[in-house]
Amino acid sequence: MPFTTSLLTNTRATGTAATNVVVNVRNLDQVADVTVIVQIFALSATTLTLSPVYQTGIVVAPNSATRQLFNIAGNLAYEVQLSIITPLPNALLSVFGVDEFGNLVAGQRVLQSELTEIPVLTPTDGVI
Repeated sequence: MPFTTSLLTNTRATGTAATNVVVNVRNLDQVADVTVIVQIFALSATTLTLSPVYQTGIVVAPNSATRQLFNIAGNLAYEVQLSIITPLPNALLSVFGVDEFGNLVAGQRVLQSELTEIPVLTPTDGVI
């Protein structure tokens, strides 16, 4: 079951731009691990093209949680795509933009209920 944050603008005319994206995964299953595929795309200020910058899998033990940090500093915008690939998608997901000090960036948070379901993850063609 894949989801997307959609494109999040990451500029700082006023306020703060994110230097990192935090992906949180909470496994609600009491017995089985959950595996989540994370893909992050960024819109570079130099090329003005959306390119894949990260693709990884996160395995979370039963009844536990984890967070992964991904650097996106200097990008005009970014998108996070997530896919729960275990048989029973029993996980909660959230995404937050944070500044260089680890503080939350206002407007750059996407909770489970705000993620948009998509048919498939965007192919990266092995470029990462």
